[in-house]
Amino acid sequence: MRLPVTRELHDYWDRLKGERTAPDRADIDPVAIRHILADVFIIEVDAGRRFPLRLCGARINALWLAEQKGRQFLSWWTTQHRLDIAEAVRQVVDQETPLLAHAAGAGVGESAEFELLILPLRHFGARRSRILGSFAPVRAPVWLGLCPIEQLDLVAWRTPSDKAPEETDEGWRPGSTERLAASDGECFRFNYSKT
Repeated sequence: MRLPVTRELHDYWDRLKGERTAPDRADIDPVAIRHILADVFIIEVDAGRRFPLRLCGARINALWLAEQKGRQFLSWWTTQHRLDIAEAVRQVVDQETPLLAHAAGAGVGESAEFELLILPLRHFGARRSRILGSFAPVRAPVWLGLCPIEQLDLVAWRTPSDKAPEETDEGWRPGSTERLAASDGECFRFNYSKT
């Protein structure tokens, strides 16, 4: 986790959950995380697994120059990476485990790197119902707030159960996607490569 917002949200979520696998949505106190709310979102886990955004912070909205609440989380991503991000979110929901990802997106042709954290939440005790997350640029792009970001490419992702790649100051680089056998069908995972 390279960004303070990512570390802070993860630490807050970890304190709230205690011995549970995930805290409840009602446990979240916006005042406790008020200085990072602009980079925070909540996703609903719907039957169609389109993941509509229920809440979205101001800095995230500024990336698209539009309110993201009600928009589908998968619509943030390029068509070629929607299967990858859907699989990543599925793991968070089904295994109730955090996920850290790096994404790339451009506005006015200039690319920027983003850090994404998604964390499972329960809603009135029900599993597989909400996701808490943060999304922030590693370095604020000069076009932020001036033009909308294009769709995102998923660069790399991992869960705590995955072996973490060696990280460098430059971060992760795109890797190849490999097909994995799974009991419920096929899924895909990125291989990581050092910079």
